[in-house]
Formats: sequence, C-alpha cells, structure tokens
Amino acid sequence: MFPTPIERRSLAAQWLYRVAVAVALVVWLMPLAAVALTSIRGPADIFAGNYWGWPTRWQLVENYRAVFRDTELGRYLLNTCLIAVPAVAGTIALSCMAGFALGVYRFRLNVVVFFLFLAGNFVPFQILMIPVRLMSLQLGLYDSVPGLILFHIAFNTGFCTFFMRNFVRELPYELIEAARMDGASEFQVFRKVVLPLVRPAIAALSVLVFTFVWNDYFWATVLVQGDHAMPVTAGLKALSGIWVAQWHLVAAGSIVAALPPVLVFFLKQKHFIAGLTMGATKG
Repeated sequence: MFPTPIERRSLAAQWLYRVAVAVALVVWLMPLAAVALTSIRGPADIFAGNYWGWPTRWQLVENYRAVFRDTELGRYLLNTCLIAVPAVAGTIALSCMAGFALGVYRFRLNVVVFFLFLAGNFVPFQILMIPVRLMSLQLGLYDSVPGLILFHIAFNTGFCTFFMRNFVRELPYELIEAARMDGASEFQVFRKVVLPLVRPAIAALSVLVFTFVWNDYFWATVLVQGDHAMPVTAGLKALSGIWVAQWHLVAAGSIVAALPPVLVFFLKQKHFIAGLTMGATKG
C-alpha cells in the first residue's frame, strides 16, 4: 500500500517524521501566536518594537472593549452574518436541487449541463472582477448586502452542485424507484427520500461555504465601499487608522473575526468529516 504507514517505517524515519511535524506546527502557529499576543499588548510595546516578546503591559479587556466601542467592528460582524447565512442557505438549496436533477434524471444534455457547472470552478476569479462589478452596477446591486449574497450564491453553486451530484449518484436508485411506485411525486422523492440521505453532505457543504463566504476579502473590496454593507474581513483594514496604525486593535479585531468559522467547524466537525468520507468505503 502507498504511502507506507509511518509505524512500519524505520525508527530513524519515525523520529524524523515527528521532528518535521513539530517544526511545521511551530512555524504554522507562530503568526497566530504573534497576533494573539499583539491583541493583548499595549501600543507602547508596538512602538518600541516588542512584537514577539512578552507584553510589558496587559490590555486584554481594554483592547477587546475598545475594538467594539471605538470602531465599527460590531456592524461589520452583523453585515457578515447577514451575508453569510442567506448565501449558505441559497447555495445549499440550489445545489441540492441541481444535484438531484443531474444525479437522478437521464436526459440528453445531462453531461453538458454538469460540465457547465463544473467549468466555472476553473475560471480564475481575478478575471471576473471587472465584468462582475459592471454587472452589479447595471443591476443596482453594487455596494449592497443583496449584491454580495447573490454573487456568493452564484459563485459557490457550481462546486456545491458537483459535490452534491456525486453524492446523489451514490444513493441506491432502488429507493427512488420504490418511492415512485408508491405514488410519491418527484418533489416528495427529493424531500422525503434524497434529502435525509444526503444530510452529511449538506452539513459538510454548509461548513465549507460558510467558511468561504465569511473569510472572503477580494469580492468584499470589489463590490462594497460603504460601511453599511462592509463585511468584517474588508472592514478590518479600517481599524489600522489613517495616520497611526493601531495594530493592537487590528489584532484584536482579527481574533474576533476568526472565531465564528472556527467555532462552526468544531461544532459541526463530526458531520463535516462524515460528509467528506461518505461513500469512501464499501462493505
């Protein structure tokens, strides 16, 4: 079997593996530790160049209180929730219906339509910046929450349809035929037979799409300018100030902005892993 399990390798290889994992973990966590320390240190440490050392003054409560009191972080978080939740719901609803249609029905252009959904995932999103912005201006959706919601739904539906279609095709087709023979309509087959069986896939896609939408920065800066619709990722740049960079507030705001997707992942971790591994083994 390839790759060979580490337990079957030589003792030197096992020790090398452990050391490499420890070094990689430290290197990966160092920026996160620096941001966490910066979020609880005072501005005097930053001005003195104390970026990695132990804080000389602890400002845990002051910094996190100031980032909500003196900035628009609360509004940015609310805007992100207003964008992420409908975007996830719309994406999952459309991808489930499209995945059901492409996975169950056998029509002439089935493969063509499927590849149209799939082809959008291979287009670099940078080249879509100008057309999407012009389209949002023409439709009156520029600099608005509904504009970002519709864009994220359109942008993520292709990948989610590809994911959901493959899950639907793995279901026993006899269950669908049996439901039809019992007199169930196509919508009842979809709602009462297919949806309960693909719940792990729905949970996995929900976590992925929520993370994508919440952490989006590029399209938030392309399609939004005002604070009334600014998501938290793009709004963090306003915390640095105009003349003086308030890095302790930027770090505190970054920690607050990173918490929701992390919490969602850990709360849905079992469903996420079950959705990704569904159908991976047989027997």
